[in-house]
Amino acid sequence: MRDGYMRDDPMFVAWQDGHRDDQGDRESWWRPWLTLIEETTTRGVEVRRARVVSEPVSDYVQFEYDVTFSNVAAGEQVRWLPRRRATDLALPGNDFWLLDGTTVMVNHFGGDGQFTGEEVITEPALIKLCASAFEAVWERAVPHEEYRPA
Repeated sequence: MRDGYMRDDPMFVAWQDGHRDDQGDRESWWRPWLTLIEETTTRGVEVRRARVVSEPVSDYVQFEYDVTFSNVAAGEQVRWLPRRRATDLALPGNDFWLLDGTTVMVNHFGGDGQFTGEEVITEPALIKLCASAFEAVWERAVPHEEYRPA
């Protein structure tokens, strides 16, 4: 839900310097996270990622868009929701992962986009809130294959 994260991320820095992954050279961009996602989705588990973004997109969001082909190749479903279309949605104030409908892992970031920690929550009311918010975003968001950053 942020327009920028960890600006010192080596992948982002390389992208800023003009590096673009060659989609045809899987070995050059495949990484452990993608192996985990591929193994998970191969077992039949659905992995969905929704991104709420401001438009025009920031350079960091453009970077995310450019590398998302790898998430899709691993089996993730990814959708994008322009922030202007989220005004009437009640969204949690932090990024989160909803795991098996039983656990919420909240990711905390500082104002500069640096990761500051995570929090694991199993409180049913918060899980319900996050699940509802995610489904509202997912329903309205544009599939990665159809989204073009403005």
